[in-house]
Amino acid sequence: MEKFDHSYLEMAEIWAQNSYCKRRKVGALLVKDRMIISDGYNGTPSGFENVCEEDGVTKPYVLHAEANAITKVAKSGNSSDGATLYVTASPCLECSKLIIQSGIKRVVYRDEYRLTDGVDLLRRAGIEVEKVD
Repeated sequence: MEKFDHSYLEMAEIWAQNSYCKRRKVGALLVKDRMIISDGYNGTPSGFENVCEEDGVTKPYVLHAEANAITKVAKSGNSSDGATLYVTASPCLECSKLIIQSGIKRVVYRDEYRLTDGVDLLRRAGIEVEKVD
């Protein structure tokens, strides 16, 4: 475990509070060379209403925190190649595919998602995955 893992996870937890989602707030930070190069939290796409759920069900177009952080770094012109992703909940399968394709080499998370297929895929791709309590 790296020296700053707990600190970056705490920062991701604080960032998660920016989410308008009621069911679960998730935050993510992308860190490279000990610099935060991107951040994200779960929510609707830019320009949409800040309402994530309808009748207690998450809307299908809500973006996950990891997807927001990855697309934000892509838009900035920075590279996530070799970066570490700190996220408050373990990635789902769809986000794991984005993580693999974006060159992220390490994922550190706090809470276990109910499905493990995302984490399983990351490990299969050779990405270091670590759960920190």
